[in-house]
Amino acid sequence: MKRSWLQVVYGPVAPLLLGILAFFAVVGPRAFRPTNIAWLSAGDPSTHYLGSHFFRNSDWTFPVGLNPSYGIELSNAILFSDSNPLLAFLFKPFASILPETFQYFGIWLLACFVLQAWFGWKLVALISKNPAIRALGAGLFVFAPPMIWRLHGHLSLVGHFLILAALYFLLRPTHQRSAAAWTTVLAVAAMAHAYLLAMVALLWLTDLVQVLARRERSIKQVGLELAGIVTIVGLVCWQVGYFSVGDGLSTSGYGYCRMNLASVLDPSGWSFVLKDIPQAKGDYEGFNFLGLGVITLALFGFPVLIAGRSGLVLAARRHYSILVALTGLTLFALSNKISIGSQEFEIISLPEPLLQAANVFRASGRFFWPVFYVLVLSAIFVVVRGYSVRSAILMLTIALVVQVVDTRAGWQDVRKKLMASPKSEWASPLSDPFWEKAADKYKKVRWIPPGNHSPHWKTLAYYAARHEMKTDAVYLARIDKEALQAARQNAIDAVNTGTYEPDSLYVVDPATLRAAMFALDRETDLLAKVDGLYVIAPGWKRYAACDQVDGELQLEDIVPPVHLGERIEFFQQTKWTYW
Repeated sequence: MKRSWLQVVYGPVAPLLLGILAFFAVVGPRAFRPTNIAWLSAGDPSTHYLGSHFFRNSDWTFPVGLNPSYGIELSNAILFSDSNPLLAFLFKPFASILPETFQYFGIWLLACFVLQAWFGWKLVALISKNPAIRALGAGLFVFAPPMIWRLHGHLSLVGHFLILAALYFLLRPTHQRSAAAWTTVLAVAAMAHAYLLAMVALLWLTDLVQVLARRERSIKQVGLELAGIVTIVGLVCWQVGYFSVGDGLSTSGYGYCRMNLASVLDPSGWSFVLKDIPQAKGDYEGFNFLGLGVITLALFGFPVLIAGRSGLVLAARRHYSILVALTGLTLFALSNKISIGSQEFEIISLPEPLLQAANVFRASGRFFWPVFYVLVLSAIFVVVRGYSVRSAILMLTIALVVQVVDTRAGWQDVRKKLMASPKSEWASPLSDPFWEKAADKYKKVRWIPPGNHSPHWKTLAYYAARHEMKTDAVYLARIDKEALQAARQNAIDAVNTGTYEPDSLYVVDPATLRAAMFALDRETDLLAKVDGLYVIAPGWKRYAACDQVDGELQLEDIVPPVHLGERIEFFQQTKWTYW
């Protein structure tokens, strides 16, 4: 049957409008402004922006995702500041014509909302071709609390549309299957976030298992697809910088950053109606509240499910391999330390090699997201297949209205944060004229002792970014442990010998002051307290343009004088080893 022109136009327009409206309702228009960085000034978004700024203004590297200006020796890549490599690669060629202050994260968020609506629309189309049902169902996917909650700080992880795309490729009729589609979504996921890549990859492998189980392709054909896609995605990961941190991919936290068994029903502040359920520590990463609207829809479908009229059980049998994958995701999300409410139980103690492997994806609670969306789709499936079209539309309408209105309890706070007064600069405590003069003399800003997420990292990194300097004052998701240890040893040697890199300005922790003062060449180097920070400026006193600094420290400022009659205690101490 031919479709009218209205139906042809309505198809792509409906999810597009839905996504745009949801974006402006939840996020607001200010985050979309490329020169507005006010909403990126705190928490994780600050390193997202800083990483992108250093990357955009640095020379090209190979692999292209390396970002040495933001980390120096700490083997950083754009991936590990969570700066969305996909858009970082897209905008880097235009760095010379872009404004000095530029952020693309608002563009990313708008794309996420639109594509979330688009693939929600496509998923519901597997159940019903009715435009109203598809639009209402897509709305439930767009107002998914786990996706919107990520706006608090993990901006790349808002890309849940990649999970929906993978589910759509997995569930659509087999004759429409395309290796190119899987390659695309896997490559995009790799350039968005490692957690999204892992989930999408598992769904793709599940699809290959289905193909083999149904004998739709030979083992040779499946093997060729497997080898080809793994090679392509592996090359993408290499260029993005996945392998730039050595053994630093594995960290700690598995069994802590998990999902609570009550997560799907625990609003955690995202409902005006439902009360919060107590949680154990760390369960916030497993936030997977369905939303009162989806719960309402599930209650509408419950009688149909009990009566056996929905066909859900038959559909599940046809996709048993998907159920196996979803079960595995759920178990991994729950971890080996199960939490129910505020109670915690260690079910099994993992051997160290297995624990190290699990710690690559330590925030395991996130891995429930594909299961979450299958639950939403199942609720829609039961209502649409169990009731008349008119009744299904009414129930979906009620569910969507309830979902949007009730979850506003959570996302209204997100909106307030993202709608901060627009600014193209962050406030900085570094107001002394010293900093401007130092920026003319030095090419790097270093923190002693080197470390990830060190004190004042944002202040120093922002200072370095504004003056086109490099810095090791960073906040990264993963870091090369051997590179960090080497950097620390170099810092120890520098402080103990008073030998500093002439092109580097050092900001030191107060605990290092005594060691630094004893070895300092006070004829040439400056040790001073400027705007509350202790700085070592190598060679400062050699340059006529470098004025005397009011905060210069003397030995008596650090080592108090000894008075007559005062008791002195002696103890043996080796050279400074702060770490």
